[in-house]
Amino acid sequence: MAFNIALSGLNAASKDLEVTANNIANTGTTGFKGSRAQFAELFSAAGPNLSSSQVGSGVRLTNVAQQFTAGSVETTNNSLDFALSGEGFFTIRDGKGYSYTRAGAFQKDQNGYVMNANGQRLQVFPPVAGGGFDTSTMTDLQLFTAQNAAKATSSVQMALNLPSDATPPATAFDPLNDPSSYNQATPFTAYDSLGATHNGVVYFVKDAAANVWNANLYIDGTAVGTPQTLTFGSNGSLVAPANGQLAFPAAAVSPGADPMQLTLDMTKATQFGNAYAASAINQDGYPTGILSSIDVSREGVVQAKYSNGQSTALGQLAIAQFSNEQGLRQLDNTNWAASYDSGTPVMGAAGNGTFGSVQAGALEASNTADLTAQLVNMIKAQRNYQANAQVISTDNQLTQTIINIRN
Repeated sequence: MAFNIALSGLNAASKDLEVTANNIANTGTTGFKGSRAQFAELFSAAGPNLSSSQVGSGVRLTNVAQQFTAGSVETTNNSLDFALSGEGFFTIRDGKGYSYTRAGAFQKDQNGYVMNANGQRLQVFPPVAGGGFDTSTMTDLQLFTAQNAAKATSSVQMALNLPSDATPPATAFDPLNDPSSYNQATPFTAYDSLGATHNGVVYFVKDAAANVWNANLYIDGTAVGTPQTLTFGSNGSLVAPANGQLAFPAAAVSPGADPMQLTLDMTKATQFGNAYAASAINQDGYPTGILSSIDVSREGVVQAKYSNGQSTALGQLAIAQFSNEQGLRQLDNTNWAASYDSGTPVMGAAGNGTFGSVQAGALEASNTADLTAQLVNMIKAQRNYQANAQVISTDNQLTQTIINIRN
């Protein structure tokens, strides 16, 4: 009997060593969750209060339980590396369905889809028109490599001051040939519907009437419409037009592009002192842009940033939580699937409620990276194995002694 009890102890210690060895082997595996061997005593008979009448029959392995404690977060500076700080799992999908992981090392395939090394695609909540995300459905995250479309300039805001002591020019207005025919010139850059760049200039000419100026718009050296009038009050603020908007007619700028129709926003124009000063010139157009980087916020919002300064939301990372993580069905060292025991996944956005936040450019290390603790477990398992081996050796000696006595 003692032989069998000790043999079960050897088997249990061997399993404990195997579990510890696997933990140590995966200290460098991103998102790996270590396991712990759990054991129970065996009895050859069943009934209440066995310990008072029965000797145990040994030990058996009851469970290899994964430990879902978080690993340390290590910075990688790779824009497609993600780590979760807190509760939850990234959601990934392949032909077999959805699975869940803490290993956030992703890459882009030839079609722009973001996937892991096994080809499983990262899932996001898709963006909706007007802002926000549709949390009722999930889709594959795809990075658009096409150019970002251009936007034609329609409004140019100018914050400037025209000198109050200016006098009307002595010569007829001819800005391309006679610089003395205008008082001030304010250049700016504009874009047409195809993203082509055009040089705009607003020439300001003091009118003979007090506190009145004429604004002349030129695009690429060609006059656009007729002069528009600006009238200032005695306190230097703009009086007319009342809304501060100077609307000019459409101008043909380049073949294939829509005519450019500009409005000058002069609400921040003033007439003070005796010096001209332009403090800010802003226009609302931009050229075409190419994908330059990917930005992921703590809430898991994935944005494509383009060379023209624009950005587009591509989705929000779909994070899953489970009421019983221990009930997850393990697919491999870093992937799990939902099961009856784990419960239905609760989907949500990072940083909301109990869902962890996303850290881009970082990875979660294995939670067995602390080798000291793992080596201590290995020493304990090794001692258990040696102790049970010694029991077998001692029992063998006792048996041999009994045999010798009978002989």
